[in-house]
Amino acid sequence: MKDLDLYGLIALVLVLVGGINWGLFGLFNVNLISAILGNMLGRLVFIIVGVAAGYLIYLWYKEKKKV
Repeated sequence: MKDLDLYGLIALVLVLVGGINWGLFGLFNVNLISAILGNMLGRLVFIIVGVAAGYLIYLWYKEKKKV
């Protein structure tokens, strides 16, 4: 995953934001995404973060298959 395209970079940023949010939730019981965007839109963001994580797994698998 050395050379990420635009979709890969967006997916990486989304997964990082999701990871930071889960860290905050685990440490301080603060759901920052839902606090900023509201409950319904926050759930949509979590779905998008999950899809982004799946896309990064796909890219990782595809790169590993090359080697």
